[in-house]
Amino acid sequence: MKKSTKTLRLVQLGLLIAVELIFAYTPLGYMKPAGLEITFLMVPVTIGAILLGPTAGAILGGVFGLTSFSTCFGTSPFGAALLSINPFFTFLVCVGPRILAGWLGGVVFQASNLGAKEKPREFSFALTSLVTPLFNTLFFMTSLVLCFYQTDYIQNIVNVLGATNPFSFVALFVGLQGLVEAAVCWLISGILCRALYPVLYRNTAAKPVAESASENAAAPEQKPEV
Repeated sequence: MKKSTKTLRLVQLGLLIAVELIFAYTPLGYMKPAGLEITFLMVPVTIGAILLGPTAGAILGGVFGLTSFSTCFGTSPFGAALLSINPFFTFLVCVGPRILAGWLGGVVFQASNLGAKEKPREFSFALTSLVTPLFNTLFFMTSLVLCFYQTDYIQNIVNVLGATNPFSFVALFVGLQGLVEAAVCWLISGILCRALYPVLYRNTAAKPVAESASENAAAPEQKPEV
């Protein structure tokens, strides 16, 4: 039983990784309304963190980070510029925050459900769907500032934006796009997770544990043989 459950989890994780890769390398992962470029790449990460736990969230975050790092080799002018300055820091900025965001998303979902019976709280779906993309933005921008803020390239962007310190740079650099991305991820992830959770866990609720405990309590006590 444990082996089949583990296999099922791996299949589900594999499907989410496939969705992440499709989003990353096709136009399906992006929406461009009113001059903004909204990405859906945090949606599979958030879904994995909620449905499969912190480890799956971290793995999916790592996949997201690796696809982001791959764009530094010619696809993204911004990423290519960072890569030319410091390849190691660029890898760290692209991958590290996404792994941490996915892992913490799963932790938040589990922590907000402590004491919940039968099924997760509705609040947990909404909270995790919101904080996971916000974690991604927060950790990405924090690592970007720590690793590259003093470089000439970032300082040129700071001057163009009119930022006076790292905090204003983060606010101006992320801007409306970051908030819209978080809202989109919150809406899509929350809806999908509410629909998928009962399907995935209809046979693995708390009832079997309670039933097995009651069965053990009801079983006649066996006296030790002399």
